[in-house]
Amino acid sequence: MNESLQFIYKEEFWYVSVFINSNNINAEVKSKEIEELIKTKFKNLKEEDIYRKDIKDDILEVIKHIFIKCSWVKCLSNFLYKDENSERGFNTLGYFQFEVEHYKENPSKKKSLKPLLIQQIPFLVLNSLKDYNNKSGNESIHFDTESPIYVFVTSNKSEPNDIVWNPNNIEKYKKVIANWTEIYSGQWEDYSETLFNKRIENNLSNRLSELHFLRRNSGFIYMAEENYEKFFKSYMKQYVIDPTPNLRAVLFALRSINESLDLLFLKTQSQAFQGIKIIEQKIRNLRLLRGMIQTTLSAIYNELDYNRRQHYTSVLKHLLTEFELGNIVERINQKFNTIYDVMQDLYHKKSDENQERTERGLNLLNLLFGAGILADLVGVIMISLNLQEGNLSTSILNGSIAIIIIGILVATIGYYLYNRIQMKKAEIGKTVDAVIEDNAGNVILIKRKYPPFQNYYALPGGFIEKRESASKALIREVKEETNLDVKILHKIGLYTEEGRDPRGNIHSIAYKCSIIGDITKMRSGDDSKDVELLPKNQLKDIELAFDHKKILEDANLLK
Repeated sequence: MNESLQFIYKEEFWYVSVFINSNNINAEVKSKEIEELIKTKFKNLKEEDIYRKDIKDDILEVIKHIFIKCSWVKCLSNFLYKDENSERGFNTLGYFQFEVEHYKENPSKKKSLKPLLIQQIPFLVLNSLKDYNNKSGNESIHFDTESPIYVFVTSNKSEPNDIVWNPNNIEKYKKVIANWTEIYSGQWEDYSETLFNKRIENNLSNRLSELHFLRRNSGFIYMAEENYEKFFKSYMKQYVIDPTPNLRAVLFALRSINESLDLLFLKTQSQAFQGIKIIEQKIRNLRLLRGMIQTTLSAIYNELDYNRRQHYTSVLKHLLTEFELGNIVERINQKFNTIYDVMQDLYHKKSDENQERTERGLNLLNLLFGAGILADLVGVIMISLNLQEGNLSTSILNGSIAIIIIGILVATIGYYLYNRIQMKKAEIGKTVDAVIEDNAGNVILIKRKYPPFQNYYALPGGFIEKRESASKALIREVKEETNLDVKILHKIGLYTEEGRDPRGNIHSIAYKCSIIGDITKMRSGDDSKDVELLPKNQLKDIELAFDHKKILEDANLLK
């Protein structure tokens, strides 16, 4: 019977892909900080933190007896990636490895550990990493918090312990095996025969005394106890486990490039977008990163061509397929082609706009030069200046004509220069930001619904529309984003620093405001995903969008 088989848990390995900026942080030091963060989380875990209420007591008990050690592993150096949403910059791709073991001090208790129980704990860790990722001061680190933590579970004992893992026994015990092969999928009694059959596919073992399955978000390895002691660290860790987080980090980098291309494309279609050259530079950098990843993948393909370890190459081939790396590379290449076409259209549009503005300023100048009028008038000036001094009336007349001509010339050139200045001004976007404080000293912040800085806290505000004053724009934007009416108290400042807004050259005027009417009417809308009233003492721990932290400092609300 299938139920007669039991795998005995041995240990786990967790992996989280991450970008870091090694100029600002030491990754090894950071790994110890993260290790302490998780230990503190487990120590202070509460029942309300646990999603599965039906097994909360078991989870709390297991976490009391968990051993965890975190370390940093580097994959790619000089990988100059900038997150298009948060504008954080990084230079290294890698992952944090967690060595995890339950009941290390009491191995007999490991028999009680089941996949359903094991899968709950990485969820708790991922939630802590999400909070850590968004905490002010951690701008130099960026976790892959969209994917589950990759979990490798190992086993070195089974009951019965003398099973030969041929196809017949794998089929016979497929229900129990299937429950361990995909840690995150959950275990329900009504799973179909088809699903069990699919889960036991692609067993990459090359021995009848072991099993190992590699999936997209988790892996399972069983080795007989003697083999585990002899070969796990010397072979299995090196050739099966370690390649998995390496390729998953590559997948994280490819997904990040893919998302950046999507956001760049959206920026080209946005009225808020101001700078073509900014996007052009970003595309060049993403193209360089794509080349670095393709070089890394080429090294893997060379391994497949020349490495004679059939087991190892089978693992690599399986991981390339499991993570669908070829598909995402192809999608990225197609997006590069699409965005190149869009950029060409933008350049043509920009060129047409500049030509139209320039022509308005040059029409008169071209007319005068083209008709030879200025040349003739310059001749008249020269003749008038050479007239005899005795002919006073003629000299005065010609002198007046010369002054008029020079005035026309100066006015024409001035008009041309004016148009050039207006062209420069047209490239500047103008926005307003509102610092709104209630009577209790709390500040209203929104959570942005769209990139850049999607899901980041920000001050209410937005773009000034054509022929709209800054004050009217502020009142309108606050109403749209918070449903509140406000009164402008005073101007805080004008913010024009280059790079303050990733959409281009955006200048913002910030105002201090007070609330008119009932604050309970506050609700999100328009560009805001949420709107919150936060105490001033919490602001320093929040990472804010754009330069809004600087605005709060200037408003004397953040020190």
